[in-house]
Amino acid sequence: MSATPTTGREWHLVARPQGWPKPEDFALREVAVPEPGEGQILVRNIHMSVDPYMRGRMNDVKSYVPPFQLDQPMDGGAIGEVIASRAEGFAVGDHVLHGLGWREYAVLDARHSAKVDPDLAPLSTYLGVLGMPGLTAYAGLLEVASFKEGDAVFVSGAAGAVGSLVGQIARLKGASHVVGSAGSDEKVRILKEEYGFTAAFNYKNGPVAEQLKEAAPDGIDVYFDNVGGDHLEAAISSLNVHGRAALCGAIAQYNATEPTPGPSNLALVIGKRLRLNGLLVSDHQALRPQFIEEVSAWVRSGEIKYNETVVKGIDHAVDAFLGMLRGENTGKMIVSFVA
Repeated sequence: MSATPTTGREWHLVARPQGWPKPEDFALREVAVPEPGEGQILVRNIHMSVDPYMRGRMNDVKSYVPPFQLDQPMDGGAIGEVIASRAEGFAVGDHVLHGLGWREYAVLDARHSAKVDPDLAPLSTYLGVLGMPGLTAYAGLLEVASFKEGDAVFVSGAAGAVGSLVGQIARLKGASHVVGSAGSDEKVRILKEEYGFTAAFNYKNGPVAEQLKEAAPDGIDVYFDNVGGDHLEAAISSLNVHGRAALCGAIAQYNATEPTPGPSNLALVIGKRLRLNGLLVSDHQALRPQFIEEVSAWVRSGEIKYNETVVKGIDHAVDAFLGMLRGENTGKMIVSFVA
C-alpha cells in the first residue's frame, strides 16, 4: 500500500456569485488527507471536469442536485488512480471515475466509483466523449428527442462537449441535415470540417432565427438545446410539425441577475404539436452499457472526432471553469493535475 499523503489542496466556494462568478468567490485550501476506512479507497486525482451545471450549484436554491456549501470542497466528475484501498475488488494502481473532483486527493466509498480501462481509451475521455457529456448527448438525442433516420437536427452550443457529440451521433445514425451554432468562426469551421455537420453558423454574426432558417430552409425535426434564450425561440420557429426538442441546458442565462424572458412564440408549440422535453442524464443510466459499446467503437474507428481543451494544474481549475462559461473551450474542458 502506498504511503498516504498527509495534506492535499481542494477548492472551496467562499461566496455565492452574483451574476458572473469571480475568482475571489473561490479559495484553494490545504487540508489533511484522511486514511481510507473499511470499504473505502484513497484516490489521487489525475483529471477533473468543469461543467456548465456547476454554475447552478453555486446558488443557494433547491434543484435536482444540492447546492455547493460555503467553505466546503466543491465536487464534480474526476478520474484518478487508487493509491490506498480497503475495498474488495479495488487495488492500488486501478483507475476510477468518481464524483469528488476539485481536489488533489479523494477518500470515498468504493461503491461510489467505477473502474475505467486506460487501454480502451485515454483516461480523460471518461469525463467527456465516454463520460457524462457523451451519455447526455446519446440519451438526449436518441431517447428524449426520439431521433429517427432522416430527421433534420439543430444543435446549439454545438462545439461544446455535449453538442459536438449530438451532431456526430445524428450524422452517424442517418440524419438528413445537421446544423450547429457556435460562438466563433473557428468553431464553425471545426463543426463543418472535423465533425461533419451539414451547416453551421456563428450566432454572434446575426439573429439566430435568420441564420437558422438560412442553414435549414426546410425546417428541423429535432432541436438539442444547450443554450436557451434566442436559440430556443429560433428553434421553435423552425421546427416542423411533430418536431421534438431535448432541453439540456440554458447557458445563455446561467449568470443572469434579472429574470430572463421566455420564448415569445410558444403558441407555435400548439399548432405544430411540438414536444419539448427536459433532460437530466441521471435518468438514463440504463443506457450506459449500450452507449459505451457503440460510442467507444466509433471513437476507435475515427468515425467520431472529439476535442479537449486541457488546463494544467489544480491552481487553474477556477480559470478553466470561468473560461468554459465564456465559451473558451472547444470540446470538453478538462483540468489535468499531471504535467
